[in-house]
Amino acid sequence: MVIKVYIASSSGSTAIKKQQQDVLGFLEANKIEFEEKDIAANEENRKWMRENVPEDSRPASGNPLPPRLFNDSRYLGDYDAFFEARENNAVYAFLGLTAPPGSKVGEHLLTVSP
Repeated sequence: MVIKVYIASSSGSTAIKKQQQDVLGFLEANKIEFEEKDIAANEENRKWMRENVPEDSRPASGNPLPPRLFNDSRYLGDYDAFFEARENNAVYAFLGLTAPPGSKVGEHLLTVSP
């Protein structure tokens, strides 16, 4: 399973740049392996991302904007979904990964009762 983060290296939007840096920085800091897929420099990446974001996760008008996260080809969500998972200490569950033992990010998952 490979986490793929679709980004735009040449985005004119400061908000998108900050969101991308936030996601990539978090993954790097937590030693979560991922592939960075640039939709600005690679037409195939842009096409694949746009085709694989589910209809209900697309904006009302225009194309889906980065950052978008996938586990292999399974769509995980956008920055808002990632941010919410991080706030709830559920990033590993969001990414479809098993939290490493003793991980703060995975502790919440162990203490939640049904």
